Order: sequence, then C-alpha cells, then structure tokens
Amino acid sequence: MLRAMTWNIRTGGRDRGGADRRDRLVRVVAAERPDVLALQELRDFDAGGVLDDFADRVGMRPHLARSCFGQPVAVLLRPPLRAIAATRVRRPFHHAAQRVTVATTAGALTVLSVHLDPYSGLRRRVEAGWAAAALRRAPGELALLAGDLNTLDPVAEHTDRVARLPAAYRRRHLRRDGRTVETRAVARLLAAGLVDLYAAAAGRQRDGAATGPPDAGLTAPTRHGGGAEFSGMRLDYLFGTAALADRVRDCRVLRGGETEYASDHYPVVADLDLDPA
Repeated sequence: MLRAMTWNIRTGGRDRGGADRRDRLVRVVAAERPDVLALQELRDFDAGGVLDDFADRVGMRPHLARSCFGQPVAVLLRPPLRAIAATRVRRPFHHAAQRVTVATTAGALTVLSVHLDPYSGLRRRVEAGWAAAALRRAPGELALLAGDLNTLDPVAEHTDRVARLPAAYRRRHLRRDGRTVETRAVARLLAAGLVDLYAAAAGRQRDGAATGPPDAGLTAPTRHGGGAEFSGMRLDYLFGTAALADRVRDCRVLRGGETEYASDHYPVVADLDLDPA
C-alpha cells in the first residue's frame, strides 16, 4: 500500500514575528508516514538547507520547485520510492508546480504538487489547464495531482459559505459578475478526465466530484492555525487518473491534535493499492 499526502503548511511553517510551527509539522508527517508528500507554501525552504533538514527529519527525499511570484512547492518521497524523473513544470504559475515520476509494481506513477493562484479565478482556471496538460504528458496511466487549488468544487452549494467571507476575500471566489461562485478550475480538471479521490473513496460521486454532507472534506481553516480568509472551505484536493482512482482504498482529511495548530489548512491523505517497484 502506498500513502499519498498533500498539505499547505502556511508560509513555510513559520509566522513572521510569530510561532515556529515546523516541529508540529514534522510530528504530523512522522505519525502518518506518507510515501509521497506534496507540500505547498514553502517560504524560505529554498535557502539555508531548510528543505533538506525538514526532509531528513521526516525520513524522505525532497524535490522542490521554486516560484517567481509566490512560494515554492515540493514532492517528498520515502525510500524505497525513488524519482525516475523530476522537474518543475515550466509555466508561469503564481506559486509553482513540481512533477515527479516514481516506479511502482503497477507501472510509473507521476505526482504533481501544485498551488494555484489565490487571487484570480481566471488565473486558477488557466493554471488548472497547465496542470492537466502536465499530467497528460506523464508516462503510463497512473497520475496524481495533489495540492491547494484555492478554489471550490462545481457540485456543492457554496453561496452561503462565500457570503460569510469578508468582502476582500469574497472577491477571490466570485466571477466578474460579483454573484456567481468561481468553480471553473476544479471543473476543468474534471473535464480533463481526472477523478476526485476523496469522492471516489467515499463512494459519493456525481460527475466526478464529492457530494454528501456540507462539511465533507473541508480543509480550511483549522481551529487554531489562523485562516481569516476562509469560512469552512474545501480547497485542498487529491485528483487522479481513472486508473489511479480504481486503486484508492481510503481518502480522508486529517483533523485534530497537532493539525489544529500546525497550519491553517488540514492535510489530505489517500491510501493507494500500489507498491514501490
């Protein structure tokens, strides 16, 4: 069994002038022991050996993509998994996208860690298209998109949730008419044939996205990690190709304990019926 996890760790696990949350992050990752870890918001991780130190502490090997505008992202692998290819997706993402391919007993698995534009729905839709294209070029049939998409899904009802946001943040989730909820980035991934693994694991699937209780899969904010720009939202996702979705055995949002303090986002974890080659 192979465990995949995605987590936006909020500004590199440190608040400017505030708390250092990296020990909490390490403890959560160590307890879950993911084989593949997609991280976002790695501020300062690309300097001073910060990423290597973090990877050593969790027993993983890192592959980082720097960002020209926002913050780096990374994919970390737990041995015996190893990268047979690793590269930054060369598109002008607001943050970044890192693509890593590993060998499994069922063939090559390509993992994309991505963090979409937090401010513009139109930019998120474009970036989602770049991410889908990057996975289409992956070898084999197994591919995983993991990350903070900063966007809502096109199935659930979000009007009340968005209305509770302060006006400055509400605009991020509305289209130009100021009324329609912006969901086109997730819709574009679904149209590309990717499957919402949370929905697949839960068995609640309609047109590829989760249905079910209104709090199902919500990932931001945590109880004590900040996140004034959220109002109980599902922004972090694991998407897979159909062949990968067939191998999902569980997918869940980690809540409670250290996760309530370590970041303003909860991690999302999926167990996949795969083994390292």
